[in-house]
Amino acid sequence: MKVQWFGQSAFLLISDSGLRVITDPFDPVIGYGEINEEADVVTMSHEHRDHNYIQGLKGNPVVLKGAGTRETNGVEFRGIATSHDKSQGKERGNNTVFCFVIDGVRVCHLGDIGHALAKPEIEAIGWVDLLLVPMGGFYTIDDSEATEIAAALNPRITIPMHYKTEKGGQVLAPVDKFLAGKKDIIRLREPWFEIKPNVLPQIGQIVVLPHTR
Repeated sequence: MKVQWFGQSAFLLISDSGLRVITDPFDPVIGYGEINEEADVVTMSHEHRDHNYIQGLKGNPVVLKGAGTRETNGVEFRGIATSHDKSQGKERGNNTVFCFVIDGVRVCHLGDIGHALAKPEIEAIGWVDLLLVPMGGFYTIDDSEATEIAAALNPRITIPMHYKTEKGGQVLAPVDKFLAGKKDIIRLREPWFEIKPNVLPQIGQIVVLPHTR
């Protein structure tokens, strides 16, 4: 499986067979360039414009929203209900965590989760190979809460998202706050990161991707 980060919480994951999954596509008004890629499946954690903008996508993707388990294109997607804030959604609404397996790698995209995970949520998520976690604070969990969630889920690889860059998220914290004091960090310059289940690291590794939009 190949992974590309567009910016914010938007990723493109491509399976070895060519299945194309895009997560949380954003409206380009937030500062990043338009996502004009083809998609087979789109996961949408919630209905905010920096996470639900499918207008620019090519193809005729299946759009997945909300909690529940659905199978499409030979992949089972599990949506787990969470909140966008610490007040059970009273401030910013609901959020859906999506978990799915591509090429033997179990992916967990936390969307715009705004709170720590309770035991039932951790159990519902289960084992994680690749964790896509927000850490910018303000609208989501911050760097310390992201660290706590990563420790609870114990993924093989963690990719931070939803943080301040030179193009977007100016009210958010930069990624260095999440990285401070941590080991086994890889900063990539190339846009693609390839993951194989038989070569996953034995201990948690953090991979920082450049945004491509």
